[in-house]
Amino acid sequence: MGDWKPKIAVVGAGAMGCLFGGLAAEGGLDVTLVDVWQEHVDRITRDGLRIVGHGGDRHIPIGATTDPSGLAEVDVLFVQCKAPYTKEAVKRVLHLLRDDSVAISFQNGLGNEENIGEVVGMERVLGGVTAQGAAVEGPGAVRNFGDLPTHIGEMGGGLSERAERIAAALDRAGLQTSASPDIRQAIWKKLLANIAISPTSAIANMTIKQVFAVPELRETAYDALDEAVEVARAEGIDLNLAETREVIDQIAGPTGTGDNKSSLCVDILNRRPCEVDVISGAVVRLGRLHGIPTPVNKTLVAAVKALESHYLD
Repeated sequence: MGDWKPKIAVVGAGAMGCLFGGLAAEGGLDVTLVDVWQEHVDRITRDGLRIVGHGGDRHIPIGATTDPSGLAEVDVLFVQCKAPYTKEAVKRVLHLLRDDSVAISFQNGLGNEENIGEVVGMERVLGGVTAQGAAVEGPGAVRNFGDLPTHIGEMGGGLSERAERIAAALDRAGLQTSASPDIRQAIWKKLLANIAISPTSAIANMTIKQVFAVPELRETAYDALDEAVEVARAEGIDLNLAETREVIDQIAGPTGTGDNKSSLCVDILNRRPCEVDVISGAVVRLGRLHGIPTPVNKTLVAAVKALESHYLD
């Protein structure tokens, strides 16, 4: 696959968008961040993107703008904005995509790829899943929590030349990336972790470890997980419930990485629209479609919506 270096735009330069864009730029790729936060963009333009934590404290020169209208076409578009803003954000950068360009979603939840596909055409969309974690430290700065794997793949399944080519280029640049022959299953696996962790953390305003230290909350999280696995199987996704519980127990256990609050919780604390509709809400919608009751997920959605109602019109 040679030394092909794709030109990349990242729409949504929050924690994960900055981390992915910053690491790719550090690895020698041409990357531009697109975001609506002017102070953030100005700081990155002036000083470079500051990454702290894993890999050390450094500043990475990288393009950043709040106005993508003057940008040139790219090979790959990373979509890393919050789910409620997906269509609007992608419409702003639609002119950056050629017929052979690819948009990759690394967002939480279900349905993001289909929303992107409504704007750009599903033939130009790949799915993405990452175990990476990051947090915004302030304008122009993000914290990297580790070096964990990322997977991309065709939404219809199977390995394609373009997915393997993009994955190889990102991997060479320092983003640990591989092409997956079953990205839908990978997306569902990540969804299951979010089903258990995201709404419970948000409702209780607790870290993941704190949530799972309360027996009643832990039981609620597992009940939501049971419903989601049944819905996934109705969707033709083969998932192992025991393995999923084991992964969540590792995250929430004494030696796990669950010292943070979920991103959904952070959105609630910052009075922003959250992603519950594409996480627990997606299970409720699909459960209704398949005639599968999802009372626990339905209740979690209602509780999160109640919290949102304090600040959303």
